[in-house]
Amino acid sequence: MSSFEDLCVQYRGIPLPREGYSEDLKFFEEFNFKDDDILIVTYPKSGTTWMQEVLTLVLNGGDLTPFQTIPSWQRVPWVEIKSMVEHVEQLKSPRPLSTHFPCNLMPSSFLTSKAKVIYVLRNPKDVLVSSYYFHHMAVFLEDPGTLDEFIEKFLKGRVIFGKWTDHVKSWKCAELGDRILFITYEEMIQDLPAGVRRVSNFVGRNLSEEVIQKVADNCSFKSMKDNKMSNYSTVPKETLDFDKSPFMRKGIAGDWKNHFTSEQQALFTSAIRKELEGESFTLPWSLD
Repeated sequence: MSSFEDLCVQYRGIPLPREGYSEDLKFFEEFNFKDDDILIVTYPKSGTTWMQEVLTLVLNGGDLTPFQTIPSWQRVPWVEIKSMVEHVEQLKSPRPLSTHFPCNLMPSSFLTSKAKVIYVLRNPKDVLVSSYYFHHMAVFLEDPGTLDEFIEKFLKGRVIFGKWTDHVKSWKCAELGDRILFITYEEMIQDLPAGVRRVSNFVGRNLSEEVIQKVADNCSFKSMKDNKMSNYSTVPKETLDFDKSPFMRKGIAGDWKNHFTSEQQALFTSAIRKELEGESFTLPWSLD
């Protein structure tokens, strides 16, 4: 069984999955952000695909054609994955892009540009549970072990992209002004049309209520789970084993309550609070 170290590459202190990621990220460091780029930023398993689908439909005025014919990772490619470069180069402005990177690792062109950021936050307990199941199905990741063992790895940052708290802090403390929109997975669950409206206004689309509802309907969990361009079912079994877990599992908030014991909850909450002690921002939900 391959170890965490064998399955990852290190980039400036951040562990990245060896699958898809290069040890040489010079191409990323030299990436040229444009002023009208729109970058989706997430810690893994926080609603990346969901926001990719929302942004696709918002930018296309509700046109379902690309949504139904082009995989999400080609429509909104990751800027730090070398194999995605060709997809990035084919995009028309404004370019919808994605990254899992913390702000301190972004190329210099990002800081000097006017590129906008949509940062999706999700309760870290649900992030952990989603990641736990993803580690079971993702052949290129280390076996997560027991939930106790995975909680320990997660809190220590011995998972891809490091500590959740470091990622959130890097973007919450970034001085980007009105260039960044923070939106939570939970508010999208509670009122998806309102979330779509926030995204629409942020990127300057100001869509009609009819189109906003169309976007929300097509970006419901059921709709995306049935859409082969969203659900990753076209990815080979050698990469994602759907016999172990679906890529889109439940699409709910609060599933951690079905997994955490009271002891695990206390340990997790204490660790996250300690990591965020003294920060100038607060989290949008209670960790209790």
